[in-house]
Amino acid sequence: MADRLTIARPYARAAFGQASKDGTLAAWSEVLARAAIAVGDPRVRALFGSPKVTDEQLAGLIADVAGPGLDAKGRNFIRLLAENKRLPFLPEIAQIFDQLRAEAERVVDVSITSAAPMGEAEQQKLVAALERRFDRKVRVKADVDPSLIGGAVVRAGDLTIDGSVKARLEKLARQLTA
Repeated sequence: MADRLTIARPYARAAFGQASKDGTLAAWSEVLARAAIAVGDPRVRALFGSPKVTDEQLAGLIADVAGPGLDAKGRNFIRLLAENKRLPFLPEIAQIFDQLRAEAERVVDVSITSAAPMGEAEQQKLVAALERRFDRKVRVKADVDPSLIGGAVVRAGDLTIDGSVKARLEKLARQLTA
C-alpha cells in the first residue's frame, strides 16, 4: 500500500494545487471520488493493459463516468494518468486529495460509535468539545454499536478515545485476573 501511496502522492498534490488555484476543491473532490469508484469496477479494471483499448479510450471512459463536474483541466489530468498507466491509482489519488483538502480547510473527520443513538443536543455538545480539542471544524460520522453497553468510542485519524462501558469492563477484568 505504501508504494501505491508514494506513486499517487505527486498526482494528488498536482490536482490539489490546480484545484486550489482555481477554487474548485469541492468539484475536484467529487470528480476524483466518482473516477476512483469507476476504476474499482472489475469490468473497468479488466481494460487496463488490454491491447484492444487505447489510453485515450480509457481516459475518455473514466472522464465520462466522472461526470459533468470535470472541466478541461480535469480531462487533461485523467488523460495524463492514462498515458502514464496511473489510472489504477485513482482511489489513492482521491484519498490523498481529500486529506490535503481537509488540511487546507482545517477540517477533521471524526467517527463516533455509541451504544445507543445520540440525541442532537448530545452530539452537538460532543462536536463542540472535539472542535476545541482539535482546533478545527469537525465532520461527524455517527454509528451505533449496542455491544459497547454504554458510552462511546471516538476516532479521528490515529487518535482513538474509548469511553465505552465495554472497554472499562475489559480493563477491570484484566486487572482482576492479573
